[in-house]
Amino acid sequence: MERIVNVKNASGLHARPAGMFVKKAAEFKSTVEVSAKGKTVNAKSIMGIMSLGLAQGDELTIIANGEDQEAAINALAELIESGFGE
Repeated sequence: MERIVNVKNASGLHARPAGMFVKKAAEFKSTVEVSAKGKTVNAKSIMGIMSLGLAQGDELTIIANGEDQEAAINALAELIESGFGE
């Protein structure tokens, strides 16, 4: 299962929002990955997320597989679309 979202917050996925994203991804049992700019990384890895260098307006795909895949995708997409409260 996957869903495409765009980074909303002005500063992109820098350390604080990347940390929030990874922490949220870790709450789910499913395998969760993020694909952007031709690269796919583990959504539960802070280094992986930071390595994507996502800026405002960048498009990313959240991919989840497992028993709670729909909940994982919805929660992570909501976090990105909310702009991480920035």
